[in-house]
Amino acid sequence: MSLDTVATLVFSGLTSASLLFLVAAGLTLIFGAMHIVNIAHGSFYMLAAFVVASLTQSMAADSTAVFWLSLLVAPILVGVLGMLTEVLVLRRLYGREPLLGLLATFGLLYLFEGIALIVWGGQYRSIPIPHALQGHVQAVGEAFSIYNLFVIAIAIAVGLFLWWLLQRTQLGWRVRAAVEDPETLAASGTNVRRLFTAVFALGAVLAGIAGAVTGPIESITTGLDAQILVEAFIVVVIGGLGSVPGAAIGAVVIGLFETAGVIWAPSFASAFIYVAMILVLIIRPSGLLGVTERVG
Repeated sequence: MSLDTVATLVFSGLTSASLLFLVAAGLTLIFGAMHIVNIAHGSFYMLAAFVVASLTQSMAADSTAVFWLSLLVAPILVGVLGMLTEVLVLRRLYGREPLLGLLATFGLLYLFEGIALIVWGGQYRSIPIPHALQGHVQAVGEAFSIYNLFVIAIAIAVGLFLWWLLQRTQLGWRVRAAVEDPETLAASGTNVRRLFTAVFALGAVLAGIAGAVTGPIESITTGLDAQILVEAFIVVVIGGLGSVPGAAIGAVVIGLFETAGVIWAPSFASAFIYVAMILVLIIRPSGLLGVTERVG
C-alpha cells in the first residue's frame, strides 16, 4: 500500500470517526450516568442537521455568517429538546422496568422522524461549505479538505472539554458519583433529578454539534437518525458502555474500518464495521474500556 493511500484512508477515517465520536459520546454519557439506552439519540443529530439546512437556505445573503451562527443555534435547540424529553417523558420512568425507557425512546425516534418529515419533507438537502473553510491543504502528496480538518478539530476540542468537565469540575464529580451511588449523592444535598436533566441535555447537545457540522459532508434527509444511531451504538459497544474515552477509541476504530471497506471492498463496506465489533468483543467482551472506567 502506498503512502498516499494510507494518508487518504487515515484522513477519511478520522473525519468519519469525528462525527461518530460526537454522537457516541452523548449516547454513552447518558447511559453511564442514567442507565438509559436512548434510541432517540440519533434524532437530535438529524434535527440539528435540518435546522442548519433551514437557516443557511433561508438566510443566504451572508451564508458564511449564518453557517457560524447555525453551529451555535442548532445544538442549543436540540439541547432544549433533550431537556424537555428528559423532564416530560423519561423522568417519569426512573425506578421502573428499564424496558419502558427503551420503548419510550424508541417511540420518540418515530415521533421526531414524523415531525421532521412534516416540517422538512422527504427530499434531500445539502449545505454548501462556507467560504472560510473551502479548499484543501497539501501534505504527503495528497490534498486534504480544510472543512474535514475543521470537523476533526471540533471533535478534538469537544473531547478535551468533556475530559475537563468530567475530571476537573464539580458537575463532573457529581456525574461520576451518580454512577456509583445516586442515593448517597442525593443524601449529600445534590438534586439528582436536575443532574440527570443536565446530563441528558448535554448528550443531546453533543449529537446536535455532530448534526450541525455534517451538512457540508453528506446529504440530509429523514432516516439519517437511524443510520447514525446504529454506528454510534457499535462505537459505544466497542469502547465500553458508559466510557467517553472508550467512545473516542471506538470511533477511530470504526472510522478506519469503514473507510478501508469503502476503498477495498465497496460492495461489502458496511460489513467491515460489524467485523470490527465482533473482533473486539471476542478479545474483550466488555469493550475496550468498559469495566473499570464507566464515565470520564
